[in-house]
Amino acid sequence: MKPLEEQLALIQQGTEEILPPEELKQKLRKSIDEDRPLRVKMGFDPSAPDIHLGHAVGLRKLKVWQDLGHQIVLIVGDYTGMIGDPTGRNETRPRLTREDVEANARTYLEQFFKVLDQEKTEVHHNGEWFADMSFDQVMGLAARFTVARMLERDDFEKRYKSGEPISLHEFFYPIMQGYDSVAIRSDVEMGGTDQKFNLLMGRALQESHGQKPQVIMTTPILEGVDGVQRMSKSTGNYIGVDEAPRDMFGKVMSIPDSMIARYYELCTDILPQELAAVRTGLESEGANPRETKAELGRRIVALYHGEEAAQGASNEFDRMFQKHQAPDDMPEHRLAAEDGTLWIVRLLAGAKLVKSNGEARRMIKQNAVRVDGEKVSDENLALPVRDEPYQIQVGRRVWARVQVTPK
Repeated sequence: MKPLEEQLALIQQGTEEILPPEELKQKLRKSIDEDRPLRVKMGFDPSAPDIHLGHAVGLRKLKVWQDLGHQIVLIVGDYTGMIGDPTGRNETRPRLTREDVEANARTYLEQFFKVLDQEKTEVHHNGEWFADMSFDQVMGLAARFTVARMLERDDFEKRYKSGEPISLHEFFYPIMQGYDSVAIRSDVEMGGTDQKFNLLMGRALQESHGQKPQVIMTTPILEGVDGVQRMSKSTGNYIGVDEAPRDMFGKVMSIPDSMIARYYELCTDILPQELAAVRTGLESEGANPRETKAELGRRIVALYHGEEAAQGASNEFDRMFQKHQAPDDMPEHRLAAEDGTLWIVRLLAGAKLVKSNGEARRMIKQNAVRVDGEKVSDENLALPVRDEPYQIQVGRRVWARVQVTPK
């Protein structure tokens, strides 16, 4: 194993909080002395079918632990997932079915192992212990905590004071997440900053079960490509780990320059001394943020798709946005025309290049639509039937070939 200080430097980079920090040093020192890897836990509820770079912040930190020789333990929350994490919620989540959870879990794990080494990762479903737990045992767990303790959670407290309902089963979520730590005897548990209360429950339950309490580590919440709101599919500011290399690279190039160093730190495997050099370079006179951002894009794409795909995405971006050339590969569509012509708004919506006719009109007004390389300024433009497809561009990244055919 690497020396203590070297491990600490790698583990602490990109970490928001470590509690208690001295216990982490003690655990690492003992791990080195005994040549025994620490058990580093992270749980996830498969509440949606895919993950983005915001989810992967914790995974990248787990990969650091794994590369240092420690044992990663992933907990698939098949039971907690059916409750739904109440963190940050102002209303009770709809309960997922077991079928939804299991389907999502398969997709999650496929994407997780784009980051982690599957052969070196221990995976458990928390149904392994909750499915066989008696009602008496459940009451025993519940008896260890008071309602007052649960209302210390910021989100529960706000809902209680505002008169918003809190379902009783939501109180069990942090208890169940905490018991996962007991079941697998974790030494360290990781989660986002919004998970702090849940992680501390694990420490409390381990102590009450006679175990050495885990150290908790929180990782920052990653801002999306807008540089403002947290990355989320609901706001559309996300970069999915399963996105095509071209789309992934293009989205990285769209982040504000102020976010470059943060994305290097949270979304790549950059070493501490390299990160310091990036920050110095960005602050220096005559800095070229675009090239630094392009290298960031290549690094991120390479992590999920390989070096060749990363370089290809970079080359294609340059061709499209610096030389204003179309990409080699574009989706192709066939749409039927009425009376020999097809309205441009209907073409854009029919080929799903925009979400609605209204968005098509907005994009045209913003001079963001091109047909065969020419800007479209007339939202009433009618495109006639012809033998070759039209080359359509919407915004900077959306391209397609659309064949207009007779009805």
